[in-house]
Amino acid sequence: MSEGPVLLAAGGTGGHLFPAEALAHVLARRGVAVELVTDERALRYGGSFPARAMHMIHSATPRGGSPLARASAVARLGFGVFESLALIARVKPRVVIGFGGYPTVPPLVAAWALRRPTVLHEANGVMGKANRFLAGRVDAVAAGFPLAGVSAAMREKIVVTGNPLRPNAIAAIAEPFPENDGRLRLLVTGGSQGARVMSDIVPAAVAALPQELRAKLVIVQQTRQEDIARVTGVYEGAGVKAEIAAFFSDLPHRIAQAQLVVARSGASTVSELAAIGRASILVPLPHALDQDQANNAAVLQAAGAAEVVRQENFTPRFLVGRLTEFLADPEALRARGENAKKAGVADAAERLADLVEKTARRGEV
Repeated sequence: MSEGPVLLAAGGTGGHLFPAEALAHVLARRGVAVELVTDERALRYGGSFPARAMHMIHSATPRGGSPLARASAVARLGFGVFESLALIARVKPRVVIGFGGYPTVPPLVAAWALRRPTVLHEANGVMGKANRFLAGRVDAVAAGFPLAGVSAAMREKIVVTGNPLRPNAIAAIAEPFPENDGRLRLLVTGGSQGARVMSDIVPAAVAALPQELRAKLVIVQQTRQEDIARVTGVYEGAGVKAEIAAFFSDLPHRIAQAQLVVARSGASTVSELAAIGRASILVPLPHALDQDQANNAAVLQAAGAAEVVRQENFTPRFLVGRLTEFLADPEALRARGENAKKAGVADAAERLADLVEKTARRGEV
């Protein structure tokens, strides 16, 4: 490839930044310089993201709200395109890769206008609105899962690479399944943004179990900061051992330590569950226009690794039944974990790096 850096464009949420971070680590090992263009939310990652430079551009989400708010968002995106044109002209990247979300729109539009090679990564099983807007303008589309609802023409540029895993997720793959010692190790997580439903349902279900079953539970739960005291109080009242926090930086390790994971079904969560190989109960985010989390969860359900439950059916009574079943037959969780691992893609970051380098070489011809 040429001497310019690879420019990664990602919004400031974990679902977009984590796969970008994984690709950056692989490219760095290959001796390729990486720079990141993102929005202001990613500033908190500045000390850890493996890029030689980080660039902030204006962006916004032009849907919902009043017509004035939508017009303002479109104007911010337009300003972001001008910023990105100047950035790309100055940095001269060999290839630009977008990881979804509206913050990727200005850099990818600018790269398309300047005829720079481009790759788009779609983490979910359904292409998001921003990526649908960009897909016709890029040279290649990398998919975390087989994509539903795309045209025949679009399928020609899609390569299913899987979702890149961060180094700590790769390390967690080697951790053995917890030994059956009569206890059930349960991890509860609502994704990087948290999910109040997990705080409402899981502690109530645990408290409703008979005391002899509660005594067998070891719980790790990620919850919103404002829910920590409430959740902790329920578990303490039930006499259950639980570790509660708003964020776990070592979440893949926590997944590996669990026998059962109750979670949302964001792309990163589903990909890490599959690669590490753990059973799960998945509650897709409801009311999503694209139903992307439902499509992600269906991958593990089809593999016999997960049970998928709609949020309105995710009740304390439902969860009491499932926990009772798994406490009586913990080996069923091991079998589901093995099924999950068969659906995992441990080398997705390497596959994506190969596609990026191939696309960059095509652009040099």
